[in-house]
Amino acid sequence: MPWKPTVPGERPTLGWAVLDWITEYLQVVDGPSLGEPLIFTPEQAHFVARLYEVDPLFKPGTAIVGRAMNNGRLIRRAVLSRPKGWGKSPLVAALCIVEAIGDVVMDGWDADGQPVGRPWVDLGIKPKVQIIAVSEDQTANTWDPCLDMVRSSDRLLDDYDVDPMETFITVPRGRIEAVTSAGISREGFRPVFTAMDQTESWTETNGGLRLAGTIRRNLGKVNGCSVETPNAFLPGENTVAERSWKTYQAQLIRAERPQGEGRVPGGLYYDHREAPPETDPSDYDSLREGLRVSYGESADDNGGWVNLDRIIQEYWDDDTDPQDARRYYLNQITHASDQWISQIEWSAIRVGDEDKPDPNPIKPGDFIAVGFDGSRGRQRGKADATALIGCRIHDGRLFTIGIWQAEKHEKNWVPPVHEVDAAVRKTFADFRVIAFNADPTGWTEQVVAWEKDFGRRLKVKCSVKNPMMAWPKGKGVNVVEHVEIFRHAVVTSGQDADAEDSVITVSHGGDLALTQHILNARKRAASRGYLIHKAYPESPNKIDAAYAAVMAYKGRLDCYAQGIGVRVNSSSQGRMVVLG
Repeated sequence: MPWKPTVPGERPTLGWAVLDWITEYLQVVDGPSLGEPLIFTPEQAHFVARLYEVDPLFKPGTAIVGRAMNNGRLIRRAVLSRPKGWGKSPLVAALCIVEAIGDVVMDGWDADGQPVGRPWVDLGIKPKVQIIAVSEDQTANTWDPCLDMVRSSDRLLDDYDVDPMETFITVPRGRIEAVTSAGISREGFRPVFTAMDQTESWTETNGGLRLAGTIRRNLGKVNGCSVETPNAFLPGENTVAERSWKTYQAQLIRAERPQGEGRVPGGLYYDHREAPPETDPSDYDSLREGLRVSYGESADDNGGWVNLDRIIQEYWDDDTDPQDARRYYLNQITHASDQWISQIEWSAIRVGDEDKPDPNPIKPGDFIAVGFDGSRGRQRGKADATALIGCRIHDGRLFTIGIWQAEKHEKNWVPPVHEVDAAVRKTFADFRVIAFNADPTGWTEQVVAWEKDFGRRLKVKCSVKNPMMAWPKGKGVNVVEHVEIFRHAVVTSGQDADAEDSVITVSHGGDLALTQHILNARKRAASRGYLIHKAYPESPNKIDAAYAAVMAYKGRLDCYAQGIGVRVNSSSQGRMVVLG
């Protein structure tokens, strides 16, 4: 029978059966619970359940179609990002064993409409499982508990034809092995599962980027799956972990767009947990709360095994680098040395999320300033993004009106001029736009048309002649001041989360594309300060929305300085006024 959810919103998964199998056959191999059945925390179990989600429309008997493998699982690669000591390695070690001999391939539905799996070997596939890292020390993190789990389970050895050796484990028609980058250069290998440890240290220099590419191509041959287990990466190092994060962000952005015919889901599951951005490492209570969040159910405060007081001692040790401590213990993605605004700083000014909706969302009729960056790039087919960003006057709330950019593999892309023009006109129809700052590079004709149609509505103009052209000669020295003013506003607003209606206040609602552009921006020296640029000229990571946000915020400050669109007190309640 077809999939039958037991509760509304339930997703079908083989994960619960996998967890039952692990508890039945494997045991804890280290620590105070040595020898007890291996039972994961609810947080860890949630990851397993998501990893083994299956297609609710899967048809029984279609695991093999012709001579092709048709794995009904939805996740082809996953990232489990947690702090040191959380328990990533034992979890993935157990998954390596399950993938080699357990029922992990979608086969159909039972009489109750629940998913049923079967082993890889039943489908004629050799279950080859690899634990891979760029050094032997890193592979030991997962290999050692994997080997111990097999050796310590008499029932596993009795029920399955498993032979644990020192450097590999044989299973029926397959094996589990630990290898480094030096041993995985061949393209012909066909693993069904790969554990990729500490990918925050996999770089181009040590062969990590090439290694990750080889692994994924090999997994694709049999519809296999990989799991990365990094700590928080350092932006700008272009590691495998950072690239996976950017791939996931792009997947989320694509998911928000209308699905075109034939669009294939991304298949990347990214599970990252970090301390709140407002965590103060110098304050004991704040740091402990941050660690309690980052370690989740692994923290001793939450019934786990991680002693938070000991972690605090390590954190405060004089030999511990503060940035490393944030990454390894708080699991916070910090910043590159030349990054304009860090993820921590940007996250600190976010308002609203899935659990706590924005109490004062952007509404039609709000007084706003708009920033527009429409650069078309240096040559046709390699255009930069085009961005239209709004900023509410009274509280500095940034919001995305539109960001247009090429998909990763899209060639000869050009901005949709008519679509952008329609978005600008709709913005003037929906909101009270009282300032509009544009970089007209490549878009002079359109900006002139907007000035003609809407220039009279603007209460604050860039100039009498060109009311919308903030930087008619491009981004030069005159832009330096505004780039730093915006950064200062972000940092200051994040430090004073209770500030409202302040002249320097700025916030955002978490828009993914805008966030990506902000975090992509790098500081480059300029006369009398710095400007923001991409990491390198041909980088695919755009920053145009960052400049549009700077211009929108500049318009907001100009309005605020003249008392235009600013919240003022009245005898009854706050109201908005426009002067001039």
